[in-house]
Amino acid sequence: MITIVYEAATLIVPLIFAIVFHEVAHGLVARMLGDPTASQQGRLSLNPLRHVDPFGTVILPAALHLVGLPVFGWAKPVPIDYRRLRHPQRDMALVGAAGPLANFALAALSAVVIGLMARSLGPTGTPGPVTTFVLLNLVNFIEFNCFLGLFNLLPLPPFDGSRILRGLLPMSGARVLDRIEPFGLIVFFALFVIVPQLVPSFHFVERFLLPPVDALKHALGLLEALVAGQSSA
Repeated sequence: MITIVYEAATLIVPLIFAIVFHEVAHGLVARMLGDPTASQQGRLSLNPLRHVDPFGTVILPAALHLVGLPVFGWAKPVPIDYRRLRHPQRDMALVGAAGPLANFALAALSAVVIGLMARSLGPTGTPGPVTTFVLLNLVNFIEFNCFLGLFNLLPLPPFDGSRILRGLLPMSGARVLDRIEPFGLIVFFALFVIVPQLVPSFHFVERFLLPPVDALKHALGLLEALVAGQSSA
């Protein structure tokens, strides 16, 4: 029982904060660009209780972990009123990009912290229980931030990639995305649940998402080694 609680803590804590920082980043950039809606509704807080979606933040990630699939999830979306942005179409792309960029920045920061911890321990040092717990959380924090950031760059509604794409497209293309958006969850389940069941050889996550996630994690591993003063060879 203690082992289960320990493992859950090293998974749930970093996942929740990766999701929370992602959402808060959207709201912060929206406020900078003229829309204070998230701030007015108290959603620029790092208090997880303000952002947790019972299914997307807790139930789904736990179920994915139990069946051995990549863990991801979502929080309650931070409210954005694009009509209040100073340049709605351009700023929509910037607000959309803020979440994934926050995830990548947090992953890089975690890699630096791990490198500093490794440097402080030295080549023969053994981490104590508290240090080990922190390291496991940081490793999982990198994993979740890499996956969450890249996952949300998919150019499909309701992911952030579609917001970025909408801000870059001419109005005719933006209107096409607007028509697709109400069916975003259907597209999501078709790609990630139904198609892999019908065509086992076509697993969207494994074929298209895991390779760039692994490449990003490898780059961050090199950053860890550099900070730790170790050879990157």
